[in-house]
Amino acid sequence: MPELFVGIDVAKDTSSAQGIDRNGKGRFSLTFAMDSEGFMQLWKAITEHSKDVSEVSAGVESTACYHINLYSFLTAKGVSTVVINPLLIANFTKLSLRKTKTDKKDAMSIAQFLLVHRETISQLSLSQDLQDFRDIARERESVCNLLSAHKVEIKRLLQSTFPELERIGDISTKVMQEFIAAFPSARLVNMARPKAIQKILQRKGVGTRLTYTPEDLIRAAKQSVATISPAKEFILQGKVRSALRN
Repeated sequence: MPELFVGIDVAKDTSSAQGIDRNGKGRFSLTFAMDSEGFMQLWKAITEHSKDVSEVSAGVESTACYHINLYSFLTAKGVSTVVINPLLIANFTKLSLRKTKTDKKDAMSIAQFLLVHRETISQLSLSQDLQDFRDIARERESVCNLLSAHKVEIKRLLQSTFPELERIGDISTKVMQEFIAAFPSARLVNMARPKAIQKILQRKGVGTRLTYTPEDLIRAAKQSVATISPAKEFILQGKVRSALRN
């Protein structure tokens, strides 16, 4: 059983730590800056109140990102450190009927939580690997949402500048996007030379056989009900070129 339990309430600039022994008695209370000097102040307090760091159990609440550097620092020093879901601490605090809310009190709650759940704390904690996985999953979801919104915006603009284009070919393909980047409207297709359009469709790297021809595009442009809008053409070009870069 650990001899020292350290609860740490993490914030962006300044954090609070509370150390208690296995009987729940307070050993130290500390407010420290979230920088190298502050981390060393915390480390000094831990080593002054424990004979062996392997007998120390530290816990931090999972935050957006602020806990990560401190977690890495403590684990590198050999301190058994766990990242705890804030909901668990919140529920634990409610059960303890504690109404006062301060950073020091929150740090004490985390320390007491470690003491009470010392036998099962590893099952209740969030590993850094799991947090990293969740961060990656959230980032992937965010990127997918951005790309989806980007595609919707491209389609919306095309409804004004060249609405017939979607019926001719898949606008998500690279060759069609390159065509739109060069000729973002029916108006510009009508102004272009047929050879210029053909050159776009025959660029190297097109691995699939197209189901439409330059003549199909020119014919659709001539019969188009598109609205003339140089501003929308410019915006559409920018969005498609951005999609091509990604």
